[in-house]
Amino acid sequence: MFFDSFVFLCVFLPLVVLLYVVTPSTRARNALLICASFLFYAYGEPVFIALMFASTVFNYLLGLLIGKARRDSRPVLAKGSLALAVIVNVAVLGVCKYSIMFTETFNHLVGTSWSTPAILLPLGISFFTFQAISYVVDVYRGTIGATRNFGHVCLHIAFFPRIIAGPIVRFDQIAPQLTVRPLRSPEMARGFRRFITGLGKKVLIASTLGLAVDALFAAPSEHIGALGAWIAAIAFLLQIFYDFSGYTDMAIGLGLMFGFTFPENFNYPYGSRGIQEFWRRWHMTLGAWFRDYLYIPLGGNRQGKLKTACNKLFVFFCTGLWHGANWTFVVWGMLQGFCVVLEDYVPFKKLPRLLQHGYALLLITIGFVIFRADTLTQAWHFITQMFVGWHQSAAALSLAFEQFDPLFVATITVALIGLLPLRVWAKRMLSDERFSCFPQLSCRPSILKAATFASYALSLMLLMLCLLALSAMTYSPFIYARF
Repeated sequence: MFFDSFVFLCVFLPLVVLLYVVTPSTRARNALLICASFLFYAYGEPVFIALMFASTVFNYLLGLLIGKARRDSRPVLAKGSLALAVIVNVAVLGVCKYSIMFTETFNHLVGTSWSTPAILLPLGISFFTFQAISYVVDVYRGTIGATRNFGHVCLHIAFFPRIIAGPIVRFDQIAPQLTVRPLRSPEMARGFRRFITGLGKKVLIASTLGLAVDALFAAPSEHIGALGAWIAAIAFLLQIFYDFSGYTDMAIGLGLMFGFTFPENFNYPYGSRGIQEFWRRWHMTLGAWFRDYLYIPLGGNRQGKLKTACNKLFVFFCTGLWHGANWTFVVWGMLQGFCVVLEDYVPFKKLPRLLQHGYALLLITIGFVIFRADTLTQAWHFITQMFVGWHQSAAALSLAFEQFDPLFVATITVALIGLLPLRVWAKRMLSDERFSCFPQLSCRPSILKAATFASYALSLMLLMLCLLALSAMTYSPFIYARF
């Protein structure tokens, strides 16, 4: 990981930013970013550049065809072109991502011995496929017009800050910025700060917690008792949030540095009071994508309670399957869907607020144990041990206590504090007149300027700390990079 991260942080990114700053026009900057994006993708997955480029060309041409059919009032051609685009995109995703899973499942159920296809998973294929589908669907709906500028479609699909793990951005959200994008130093500085914040989340928190998670999930089942199972569950609950939100912060920060504004992807999800609220706060761009491009076309909540429940369960089945080619992800998605449907019928909102938070956190934690487990058997073992495994062997206790080194304890403490909406509270105290105990802060801009300057100084220190930490780490990819 050090070599890859070192090259990206100290060579690739500074060079791209420098060239971007000295490039005179938006059109030339777009070309630079396209070249940088394909170079970035080639560094990790050179064999799949042709696949991503072919996907871009295919969706660009289908977008033009759909747009022309709409202008010529030829709905059959438009609908047929849309169907072709969706089928081909989903088929490519299915073959690349799920062929091994379905072949192994078929062999297990039927008793055959078909050989599994040797297909490597293209990096970030789930993300750029969904962005491509949203483009052609929006052209068909008339939400956007089909662009004749191939570079715009190419940059939309292949832009390197978000190609690996999102956020999922729709074409209409960045279309104006593809044409006019002034270079402003304040936005670049804020983007740098946001990028470093995300890097710190990943390197200093997620990767550290991941050491304990990996050790516990790799241990023999007889070495896992209640203490070890809870340590693994809580550590992974924090790891996946800091890993994925860290990548999102990095993507949004890089976007700002290049003049783009990407949508937020997280809104303090672990403060939710139910699973429905959790999915309005977690991976928000994915939730919005499934809502607009699957749930609503299926009928949404317009066809009675039973059909609504079936629609939600199907959406969460697809959500789970989207996350990975393993039945653990499908079961995780169905559990989320069942809880979402259940909350439509059971009045959880009438419970005390603390119980609502506790219910949501417990189900989220159990769900992520299933998400992390290699098999459903392992997931079931961890979950049962969390609640009934209190008669633990000496080996189980020893493995659990091995995780409690000072670095782990300090990291998990910082991670728990970081879940609190400290930034929201601070802004409220500085700006809200109701907080009359701090009137001097709201009327002294110099204090705010000093705080801003301090935040940038801390960002530089955090960058140095991350580079030092990276030099001592083994390879630790982003969790969502494989999706």
